[in-house]
Amino acid sequence: MEKMLKKMALAYHKDPRPGKTEVIPTKPYNSPADLALAYSPGVAYPCLEIKEDEHQVWDYTNKGNLVAVISNGTAVLGLGDIGAQAGKPVMEGKALLFKIFAGLDCFDIEINEKDPDKFVEIVKALTPTFGGINLEDIKAPECFEIERRLKEECDIPVMHDDQHGTAIISGAALLNAAELQGKKLDEIKMVVNGAGAAAVSCTRLYVALGIKRENVVMCDSKGVIRTDREGLSSQKAEFATDRDLHTLAEAMVGADLFLGLSVKDVVTADMVRSMAPNPIVFALANPDPEIAYDVAVASRPDLIFATGRSDYPNQINNVLGFPYIFRGALDCRASAINEEMKLAAAHAIAAITREPVPEKVKEAYDKPDLAFGKDYILPKPMDPRLLQTVSTAVARAAMASGVSRKPITDWDAYNEHLHHLGSQCSDGVCYSQLLTSRETLKKIAAKLGYK
Repeated sequence: MEKMLKKMALAYHKDPRPGKTEVIPTKPYNSPADLALAYSPGVAYPCLEIKEDEHQVWDYTNKGNLVAVISNGTAVLGLGDIGAQAGKPVMEGKALLFKIFAGLDCFDIEINEKDPDKFVEIVKALTPTFGGINLEDIKAPECFEIERRLKEECDIPVMHDDQHGTAIISGAALLNAAELQGKKLDEIKMVVNGAGAAAVSCTRLYVALGIKRENVVMCDSKGVIRTDREGLSSQKAEFATDRDLHTLAEAMVGADLFLGLSVKDVVTADMVRSMAPNPIVFALANPDPEIAYDVAVASRPDLIFATGRSDYPNQINNVLGFPYIFRGALDCRASAINEEMKLAAAHAIAAITREPVPEKVKEAYDKPDLAFGKDYILPKPMDPRLLQTVSTAVARAAMASGVSRKPITDWDAYNEHLHHLGSQCSDGVCYSQLLTSRETLKKIAAKLGYK
């Protein structure tokens, strides 16, 4: 299976033309008159308008619909520090997701620079081009400082998706899992295994959602992060405990929630059995979770279990969030993506899950009985409701928190715009072309000698 997957993936990326994205024009270009407007001499007029008022750039260029996915390749998903160039297929993939799910144009930019100060200066210099910046696959702890500085020094939304995307989606999953398990957030005892960018950001968002900081125990490769340990980073010190706990196994006893963003197989069935009644386990290490799916679900019947994998129920998938968060942010010309917008996105995603699932989503996933429950605590990525619901929630939060520079005044018109955009993106790409895509994959497999 692994050999087949490798060959199919390489063929998919290489043929019939290398890569996954392209640039296409949005205006007529078939006559000399068209070209005179598109370039010289006509192009001088919007240039002069922008020179007089720089905010006009949003009206006369593609800035308001353009996102940059920027990485230095130091923490590429499950592959580690493979370098900027080797990480490009991932960034191209992210650009593809922005386009097909939210209609946002996107350039992937791979920067061959590990020094945080230099990296920040390079990215800052690129901001005139883009309406938003999605930082991706940058290792901790540098990613914290890079994002902090860019958010402070740039006037467009900046978000490190490895931190906040995972936090927002798993936060939505937490809201639903807690409801199903009959747990109040302010009473949940939480264990976190991992202290990197995603783990810290998830824990911070969970606290913002209602979990009490004093009920959190965070572990790293050395065990429980305690206040008496020397040399703690500021991020680890934030969640250090003085409780008499030293190992992950000790911390798991009586816990309501486990969040793993670490390595495979560090959690045993006995650890899960030692948790409180109706436990919640988010084992998000990729590609192999902290405890295998079959081992976890066999350990006790009252468990809600989620992973980062698409072949198990309850996938914590960042694509449920980032396209729509940037969509809403750019549509109201937000200057930032702040905590209010992240929380709004989490609540909106959670709310969608509790509603009846559209029939075409059930058909796409071949799950006719799909409904809110222990094996469905998050929407499916192809759910067309995400675009309108999450984007609107984010835009409203941006306006309420004062970071919107072009407030939306006609919400009916905006919802109609998103509906039309969704018919082009979700319906047009994800559904009507689904069978075509399957046939394409079959042809690739057949060409490689697989059935």
